[in-house]
Amino acid sequence: MPNTNSSFWMQGEGNRPDLLCGRSATYTVVNSHFLMLVCSTVVLGGFLRTYLRSSEVTVLIILSVSGFVIGQLAHSSIKVYQIVYPLLRTPSFSLYCYFAPIIIFMAALDVDFYILKNVFWQVLLTGLISFVVSFIIIGYVVLKFNRDFWDLQTSLLFSMTLGMTDPIHSVNSLKTIGISKMYTDIIRGESMIICGFTSICFGVFRSNSLHVAVFTELQIILSLCLDILGSIICGYSCARIIQFILTDLFSNILTSVILCISMVYMTFYIVEFLGMSGMVALVTVGLNLDSLSFKPRIELIITKFLIMFSAVFQQLLYIFFGIVIGCGETKYLNFHAVVFLFILFATVNFVRLLTVVLVSPILMHTSYEYNWKWGIVIAWSGIKGVFSLLLAPDIHNLAEKKIESPQLFILYVQVISLLTMGINSYMMTHSARTLGLCAISLPRQMAMQNAIKHIQEIIQNTITLFKTEKMLTNVNWTLVEEKTKIEYNFPEEESPTEEVLIEEARLHVAIIQMSSFEKQCNDGILSVEAARILIGASKSYCPIQGKFMSIYDVSTYVRARSWLMKFKNMLTVLEYHKDKAPLFLYGNNKLLLFVHHIVFSEEFEYAGHVITVMYIYPMIIHLWPMARELNVSTLLSVNYYYIFLYIFRSALKIIILKRKYFDQYWNTLDFLIVLLGIVDLFCLYFVKLRPDNLVLIQFTVILGYFRIIRFIPFIKIIIPLLINVVDVQIKKRLRLMYGITKGYVKSQEDTKLLIKHISSQESIYQKLYEILETNKRDAVKELGLIEHEGRDVVIALKTRQAIRSVIAKALKNLTFLWSRGIIDKHEGIEMNKVLLAKIKALNNFPMAIAPPTPDKYLHNIVWLENKDVLIEFFKERAKLAYFDYGDVICREGEMPQGIYLVISGMAILHSLPPTFGIDSSLRSDRGSKTMFTEYCTSGDIIGELSCLLKREIEYTVICETILQACFISLEDLYEGFDVFWPSLEYKIWLKLALGIAYQYFESSLSDEDLDFQKCVAFNLAYVETLSSYNEMTIDNVTMKFVIIVYGSVIDTKTEVPYLAPCILPKTCEQVQGTSDLSKLLVVQAFEPAKNTDSKVMVNTGLRMTQREYNWKRKNEERCFQLSWNRSQS
Repeated sequence: MPNTNSSFWMQGEGNRPDLLCGRSATYTVVNSHFLMLVCSTVVLGGFLRTYLRSSEVTVLIILSVSGFVIGQLAHSSIKVYQIVYPLLRTPSFSLYCYFAPIIIFMAALDVDFYILKNVFWQVLLTGLISFVVSFIIIGYVVLKFNRDFWDLQTSLLFSMTLGMTDPIHSVNSLKTIGISKMYTDIIRGESMIICGFTSICFGVFRSNSLHVAVFTELQIILSLCLDILGSIICGYSCARIIQFILTDLFSNILTSVILCISMVYMTFYIVEFLGMSGMVALVTVGLNLDSLSFKPRIELIITKFLIMFSAVFQQLLYIFFGIVIGCGETKYLNFHAVVFLFILFATVNFVRLLTVVLVSPILMHTSYEYNWKWGIVIAWSGIKGVFSLLLAPDIHNLAEKKIESPQLFILYVQVISLLTMGINSYMMTHSARTLGLCAISLPRQMAMQNAIKHIQEIIQNTITLFKTEKMLTNVNWTLVEEKTKIEYNFPEEESPTEEVLIEEARLHVAIIQMSSFEKQCNDGILSVEAARILIGASKSYCPIQGKFMSIYDVSTYVRARSWLMKFKNMLTVLEYHKDKAPLFLYGNNKLLLFVHHIVFSEEFEYAGHVITVMYIYPMIIHLWPMARELNVSTLLSVNYYYIFLYIFRSALKIIILKRKYFDQYWNTLDFLIVLLGIVDLFCLYFVKLRPDNLVLIQFTVILGYFRIIRFIPFIKIIIPLLINVVDVQIKKRLRLMYGITKGYVKSQEDTKLLIKHISSQESIYQKLYEILETNKRDAVKELGLIEHEGRDVVIALKTRQAIRSVIAKALKNLTFLWSRGIIDKHEGIEMNKVLLAKIKALNNFPMAIAPPTPDKYLHNIVWLENKDVLIEFFKERAKLAYFDYGDVICREGEMPQGIYLVISGMAILHSLPPTFGIDSSLRSDRGSKTMFTEYCTSGDIIGELSCLLKREIEYTVICETILQACFISLEDLYEGFDVFWPSLEYKIWLKLALGIAYQYFESSLSDEDLDFQKCVAFNLAYVETLSSYNEMTIDNVTMKFVIIVYGSVIDTKTEVPYLAPCILPKTCEQVQGTSDLSKLLVVQAFEPAKNTDSKVMVNTGLRMTQREYNWKRKNEERCFQLSWNRSQS
């Protein structure tokens, strides 16, 4: 640790007072005005940043010059130097500890860990090469051209300080011009490696400067390794603690911000106190925290606080060090110092260029598109900043030979940092623009055009809607349309190839998927660990050209869990089981019955373990040569007793179990121990008879070491515990994989809704849709296999997610009521705490829940509405059906036998494109032979539509695993239709219609809450039936959507045909059925009250009125009872 009482410049002679501005401090100092200087600096910096937003370096130059002027005034005026005295008395290491933690933490937090992980070795080599090159070249230049006669150690410390690249300013200018975050993270990662390595070297010098003058190579290497490993371990532990604090549901924003910043400083101080590198520890903390480590919206607040503190700290540092320079003697600021500054500036840039040349072969072997253009830009990224400035005073403090002008270290570093901030930043942005690295690619331009077109449509629809409002009738809508029109001109270029468009669309798909993963995590659907794995996998596969991440890629990324299963199987084989012999074999033999009772008692097993435990101490004595010589006779006696007891124990077992004794591996081991023990006894006896036989003695000694196997039976006590631990880990892995797979499926669905906005070309859209659909189908298959492997785990996870979703919806409704003033603030806070407590309690939710009995699955059939009367009816008639792997449940072209509700297992469904009841001559895909594949898992129903229509099945269903299903025959189903007519059949059609509508038109219905129960209870949507030549009038005022889900219709006015599935356009006023049976789903434009009458607009009278339907629902139970009694009689 450094001497905390030292000021900026440590004196070499005794207790001589520090020289302040050239004179000794022999007067009273007033410290109160220093805070005024600090506050004035913050205010001045704030005003300068407000008026000079585009030039941060100008602000720092003005502050540095202001600090130099204040230092010169302090040098000549006692009044001024009394104000700056606290600064000059502050130890340089204290300033480093005050300002460095926040800045390095903010820089590390902004780096994408997954991008850095993919190129970690390349970035590490780049950082080390840059450090070594700057260390050698800058050190040589300082020794060669500096006339202040710095010694070798001073020159090397200065070269390390000047070789540090600032991780914030080196990429700030690139971020403003839209450069890919991938390259900014590579530059920033290299900068943090150099900063961390330099801070470790300075720490080694600080800890040894007062004790050891010359370091050995071994000391340096060991110290560096311990510093790096220890700092990383401490940083990782702190990151987990911060993550736990920030994700606590009950913590408020202010508390989280305070705790986060406090933990950053505490980590830095603790690690430095332990003699390691606080900077490396904070880099580890920042890299291990991401957006998922914070509660929603809190990351932005913490980032703003960090940016604010970082900006203020930089302003203070530059004015403080300007004051320190100004307080020194100006006679050293001569022409040579100016020339040396320009030599250093040229050397710094030459070192950066040489580093880029040396590391270019390394970067070219990465998967990124690195070329000479990026090499030029990176060559200008060697910008120096606050970290070099903070270590500059330590050069003098750690130097072997003190110089008369220590402020020159700070002067050189501060001027070089300002020069690189101004010149290098400008050259970086200018080079990037000149070389075309900032230009938006043509596929991205097309994506932006699609987005702008979509936004313009939304604006136009909003204006059209506002025109209908009475309060806005006198608005100048021409002016509104003119001012809201978005004009964005793109350069005209030749159209890109389809491969380029697909590649750009792939990157957009990856971004959409990662956004979906993060949203699912924030909504509580996806666990943080699963979301982090999915995002990490997406970023890992994103650089691979043409690669769309599949669920199998994610499984490879997570690593297989097969070793856990193999380990569990091995433990299961080794687990000890008692094989009891039947009592009737012994008849009335009391002795054998008594022995049987002893052998199979718990006390007998415990006695065996006690014998082994008692032998531990004698074994230790036997292995200790000196103790063995002193206790030979005692050890022999103990060995005799042990062997006797073991023989007696094994003999009792053999008497009872006979040949079955050797069926157990552990009994065989016991028998082996007995044989080796007997051989050991004989050898000891023969040694006594022939003490001069060296071969016999050596054999006996070796055999004595084999007594270690007597402790192996202890393992059988641990095996049940190990099996439980492995079983828990397997369940955790299954739960994680199920969550990952389900999150992946949801991301595929979310992406399919947005691919229209990615590319307007139909061919690209179709390819993307096919890829996403294939990946989704594979993921659904994995879901089925995981569920088959661990049903209890999956049921627990589904139950937990259902509870989480319900509570989340309750929180959303609570927020709405709170914002509208319906609930008082105090009441809202209390209710919020109750709901958050329920969410937190889910952390202790059981990992596995036993599957329900098959009859309970009838409650999952939505069209039974969980009504006891319907469930009891089908429960009496339903049968359990079992299928083995490869069995065919139903085949295409066969007549349906009934419906199958899948209870467990998975089946694969193969079919041609569905016909939807349309004649083959009318279908556009009548010549298509493309086979569709879907997977049916627990909860899916097979055969509903075919049973409703009594037509041939259009698909083949084959079992992928052992499958259990609940079977309801066609006769029983239609008997239910008769008993509960017409509501039951109607509900099945409604359920199918909603499923088809959401499958094909989810993007159009995303704002509709068309839950089946709500549609039944509140008539939000209903199904219309049209036969051939029947007509239906469409009222666009009350009908928001009319969707053909089965069959076909024709517009009676324009005679345009519409085939299922299809949403009828708003221009359609009346349709006529053209198929034998057509079903239309009508989504109402308003939410009617429950049990109210509704208009009937079907001319055929096929659909009953809502009044009749409600009357039927009220009386269906009475009808069922009458029919039930009649059937029983």
